[in-house]
Formats: sequence, structure tokens, C-alpha cells
Amino acid sequence: MFVYADNAATTCVSKTALDAMLPFLTTGYGNPSSLYSFGQKAQEALQEARVTIARCLNAEPRDIYFTSGGSEADNQAIVSAARLGARKGKKHLISTKFEHHAVLHTLSRLEKEGFEVTLLDVHEDGVVRLEELEAAIREDTALVSVMFANNEIGTVQPIAEIGALCREKKIPFHCDAVQAAGHMPIDVKAMNIDLLAISGHKFHAPKGVGALYARKGIVLTNLIEGGAQERGKRAGTENVAGIAAMAAALQESCEHMEENTAKILPMRDRLFEELSKIPHSKINGSLEHHVPGTVNMCFEGIEGESMLLLLDDAGICASSGSACTSGSLDPSHVLLSLGIPHEVAHGSLRLSIGEYNTMEEIEHIVKTVPAVVNYLRGMSPVWDELEKGQRKHLI
Repeated sequence: MFVYADNAATTCVSKTALDAMLPFLTTGYGNPSSLYSFGQKAQEALQEARVTIARCLNAEPRDIYFTSGGSEADNQAIVSAARLGARKGKKHLISTKFEHHAVLHTLSRLEKEGFEVTLLDVHEDGVVRLEELEAAIREDTALVSVMFANNEIGTVQPIAEIGALCREKKIPFHCDAVQAAGHMPIDVKAMNIDLLAISGHKFHAPKGVGALYARKGIVLTNLIEGGAQERGKRAGTENVAGIAAMAAALQESCEHMEENTAKILPMRDRLFEELSKIPHSKINGSLEHHVPGTVNMCFEGIEGESMLLLLDDAGICASSGSACTSGSLDPSHVLLSLGIPHEVAHGSLRLSIGEYNTMEEIEHIVKTVPAVVNYLRGMSPVWDELEKGQRKHLI
């Protein structure tokens, strides 16, 4: 059996998205910047997509800018807010320790340019404390950037409360909503979000297309210079086919959000229920504040990469919080931010399911994972030392 359980990494393109994009790859391939009618039909498609995406976010169409994905949108949002703040003598930026690297690496780059960055703790449950954010705000704070839902552990932040605090303090609020868009309700007006990033391939659109919401009054800094596309703020001929697909996919996901969630939650809960029975295992992050489909766990005494390879042999696509770089194993910065020890974080597993998964597939996972964990522990000298009492169990 083949089971795709890595939807937080990417999703399949839905039939709705494919049907929306095909005309712009075949018969309607005009350049939307061209003045003749063939090109203007492509321009009309862009505007229709802008309206559709704005409606899904309760935004104004004029405030939607198309990008190559979530990373570009995050980069442009943060750099723009930082530049605006610097003009007013404000060079302090606030974010969290477990943001996506699109955010953290942009902040690191700005630090080298003289900005000061405060990264908030996310605690064992993976949730930011509002009082700690308020205490971190200073007179020179130019931006608060907090992700909607974490890409590894799936915890959801108190976005509306954060937005209200930022609006009260008159500080721009940026939200990386890549893992939330299409899966959770987003209302940029009600939540007082000033800048928001989404990525199409997380909700059944193709890879390589995303969008940035920037509230009116937020002046964007160009990352890409060239033509006058996207009202002069993002040069380059627009990916009309991808944009049309993204709009169709987001609309479909939002229209079916409740029924999709109702289908996904029992499958996710089944995973938690069964995998938690594995001795010396740990669920990562709060289950109270959580996206529907993400399961992240640690299993003591094993390495995540070995587990992934064996799961792949069993037809299961999953991911781990650890990464193998230049032959050295580094645990996930997200798991470390929760206070999880390095040796435990190495044995992490993320399963992210969607509406296309089935309970039959879930049963295959809950049968396979314990067997894989037992097999790896059986050949692990670390596990042998733990079981003999030569090391202390951390879970």
C-alpha cells in the first residue's frame, strides 16, 4: 500500500486547480502585460484570481500581490516592514524561535544590517504567550512576526489576540500563514493582520506560486526589480496558470474546510491514540491549539532518518524533524525550541494527512510505525544502554 502522509511538505494538485490552470497553458497563454485582447484576457484572469483570494482572506483585492511562494512573500513582508521602521528610527523586530527559516534567515540578514531581533520562547506546548510578547515590545519595535501554524508540530498561535495587541501598539503584524491557508479560517481584518504570506502547493495548487497580503498603507520594498508587474512591487511576468490554479484551489479548500476537517480529525486522533502506546514516545506540541492534520512525535533511542527510510520501504511517505547535512545529523530547531533534548529530537516523526487520505491508510501507518521503532531499537546501542539502566530515559 502507498500512503502519502507528508501534506505539510506539499500536496497533490487537485482536479479543480488543474482545470483552472490548463487553459492558460494551452489556448490562453497571452502575456497579461500585453495591450491586445489576447493578453488582456490573461490580465482579467489575474484580477479574478486576486478577487477570489482576497475573498477567502477577507481582504481587499488591491492588497493581494502574487509571488513565487511563501518564502518570497515572507521575505518581502519582513524586509518591507523593517525598512519602513528604520525610516522612523525603529530597528527592533520581534518573532519566535520556531518560525520557518524563510522568516528566521531574513531576520538574521537584517541583524547584520543593524537591526535588533527578539525571538520569543514557544514553551513546551509550542504556543507563544501574549504577556511575553507584550513585555518584549519597545518604543523602537518595527514589526512583530508570528506564524499562524507551525510547519513541523502543527501548533496554532493566538493570532487574533496578537493582532489586537499590535494594532493597539501601532506595530505592523506579519503572519506566515503557509500551513494555515485553506485549512483554517483566516480573516485578516478581524485578526488585525497587516502582512500575510500563503503558498499554493500547501492546499492543492502547483508549486512555485504564492501570495502576499499587504494592508493598504504598508509600502512594500521591491525584492525583484524589472517590469511594472504587481503594481510595480514584484517584477516578472506573472505565472497566470499557477495563479489561476491557486485561486481555484484556495476557494475550494475554504468552501469544504468544515467537511475536510471533520474527515481528517478522526484519522489524526487515531494516529495519536495508537502511536502514543509505543513506550518512551512523546507527542510534540499542544493538541488543544492544533491544525487538523499534523502529527509530530519523538521516539527515544532511534534516529529519524532511519525510520523514514524504513517507512518508505513500507510505502509510507513521512518526514522527520531532523536533517542530515554534510554527513552530520542536526535536530530540528523547532523541537529544540520546545525544550526537547537533542538526543530525543533526533528521533522525530511528522505525519501530515489531508482529506485525500483514508482510514485504511491510517491503519497501515499505525501497524507499521511500531514495528519500525522496535526494529531500530533492537539494533541501537543507545537503546540497549537505556534499557540496561546505563543511561536514563528522557521520555
